[in-house]
Amino acid sequence: MDTEERLAVFLDYENLALGAREHLGGMQFDFQPIADALAVRGRVVTRRAYADWSYFDEDRRMLTRHQVELIEMPQRMGASRKNAADIKMVVDAIEMAFEREYISTFVMCTGDSDFSPLVHKLRELDKRVIGVGVEKSTSRLLPSACDEFLFYDRLEGVEVPDESEARPKKSSSKRSGGSGRSAGTRTAGTSASRAKAAPVTDSAPADDAAPADDAVPAAPSSGGRTRRKKPEITLPEPVDVPDRAPEPANDEDDDAPVGEPPTMEVKVAQTLAGLQGSASGSVTASQLKRTLVRKEPTFSESDYGFRTFGEFLRYLADRDVVVLTEGPSSGDPVVELPEQPDSAKAFDLLRAVVQEAGGTAALSGLKNHVRKRRPDFSEKALGYGGFLQFCKAAAAADAVSLAWDDDAEDYLVTLA
Repeated sequence: MDTEERLAVFLDYENLALGAREHLGGMQFDFQPIADALAVRGRVVTRRAYADWSYFDEDRRMLTRHQVELIEMPQRMGASRKNAADIKMVVDAIEMAFEREYISTFVMCTGDSDFSPLVHKLRELDKRVIGVGVEKSTSRLLPSACDEFLFYDRLEGVEVPDESEARPKKSSSKRSGGSGRSAGTRTAGTSASRAKAAPVTDSAPADDAAPADDAVPAAPSSGGRTRRKKPEITLPEPVDVPDRAPEPANDEDDDAPVGEPPTMEVKVAQTLAGLQGSASGSVTASQLKRTLVRKEPTFSESDYGFRTFGEFLRYLADRDVVVLTEGPSSGDPVVELPEQPDSAKAFDLLRAVVQEAGGTAALSGLKNHVRKRRPDFSEKALGYGGFLQFCKAAAAADAVSLAWDDDAEDYLVTLA
């Protein structure tokens, strides 16, 4: 551990959340892809996020699960506190640079160019700086100032929706009920009292502001108060809902169905791919296990029926998930991924998975089935921005056919 990088993470949360909402098809910001990307670069010793959390009430739970310290910076006290969160973040970073000498790397999660002087000062203090931001909302001045910059929308696990191919779902307004708002929406998480006082924003659904059809005008009573007649409640008639696969979840695997998290083979392959991309030398078994434990502190090879981690790696090597070679010391082999297939081989893999499914498969959950066949599969490693884009390329190559199905409310992938 003495040779490992020690990371301090600072999140300008409003910048990230609004950037994801406005430039990534309205998707909600998730800290998990950033946590996984940083786990392969060192040991994170502190995580702090700065925002007025009354605007991001639901996001607090997600960040708390990732052990992020929430720094409250209220913004409703006046225009003079507009940059209060940014100033507090800069002060804390500089203070930590002087008082925590063991911290070697500062991770600044923002796309605001106003933090460029902070980045320059940290590098003057012999600190390594990694930047993280949404690509389209990141200033061109900030990435060049950092030692390394990670675009959030390119990280493994971030599936950016394709806006040009988006299809409206049936009865989406009824199903959403306002809960589908993104993390950056200003009205998210507000209390009932503040909702009455605040004006209705453009992002609020129009149906929510309209009065109900069965609302009855209030009639004055003798006591000066008004009484409102309770509206009659009628239950809708039961509707037969066809059975279909659950929608994708974004917690563990962006294309895995709910209740079906990525297998351990997939987690090992993803972690090893990240280490090979960030490490300058070869990746040893001990380094791989330390990174797996950083990602999942409860990890233990005994949970999978193996006595040692080396035995677990030999099992994965027999299944062609990893390749083991002799390492610098006995008992600590070098671990590598098999040779990555080119796009043509990846298309053949997709075609084989669709054929196993009977010739037709829904896009939701299909990536998880592909990874069951090849755990180290990653469309981003092949140069595609997302799995939908990869399937479109496969369709253009006549490997499969891709079409939207209104009944299934999903893309259907069939054999060409």
